[in-house]
Amino acid sequence: MRFPSRLTEGRLVRRYKRFLADVELADGRLVTAHCANPGAMLGLAAPGRPVLLSAATSPGRKLAWSWEMVEADLPGGPQWVGINTMRPNHLVAEAFREGRLPALAGVTSLRPEVRYGRASRVDFLAEHPAGPIHVEVKNCHMMRDAGLAEFPDCIAARSARHMEELAAVVRGGGRAMVIVVVQMRAGRFTVAGDVDPAFAASFRRAQEAGVATVAYRCRLDPDEVAIEAEIPILPA
Repeated sequence: MRFPSRLTEGRLVRRYKRFLADVELADGRLVTAHCANPGAMLGLAAPGRPVLLSAATSPGRKLAWSWEMVEADLPGGPQWVGINTMRPNHLVAEAFREGRLPALAGVTSLRPEVRYGRASRVDFLAEHPAGPIHVEVKNCHMMRDAGLAEFPDCIAARSARHMEELAAVVRGGGRAMVIVVVQMRAGRFTVAGDVDPAFAASFRRAQEAGVATVAYRCRLDPDEVAIEAEIPILPA
């Protein structure tokens, strides 16, 4: 996914109220950016970190900037990490259209935001000759050990409920899949059971029920972010 224009560099001053971040741009201006990330962002929100912002394309939007990436000092060395949780669904849709998502081989179309379960919405309903597949997309941006991506970075009760509902779909004769989009360079993925034991248990139960799970790492730079390659999922 190429950005409409090259991302703008700055330095994080502070993240606050979960969805706001003050950033000092290279020209000295202090701007407030939308932070589309409800998580804890462990290790990613330290003041002074280099960040990349995208400019709003809608002139009527309240905040003119969105926080897209942060250069984090991760195990194994610094790297750009994508923190915008609004991007993964677009990345999955783009990779599917371009035939770069082996997990969805044979799928003919993706329908976004379809209702199912107990008042939930699945990110995509994938149409397949063998029957539809409920597809849930998760964004991953935490790394505590070199090369190992982890989710979640905080208590994720809503995500745990999604796992249970996907498992129910499979037990009822349907098909379901979880796609983890890792917005950083990582070679493996696992569930952070010490952060949220309830989510880890739900994830395991979903896998045991037959929910397919797959993780893809991304390539990131100031011009674009794109799904690059599948990485193995370690036992939760």
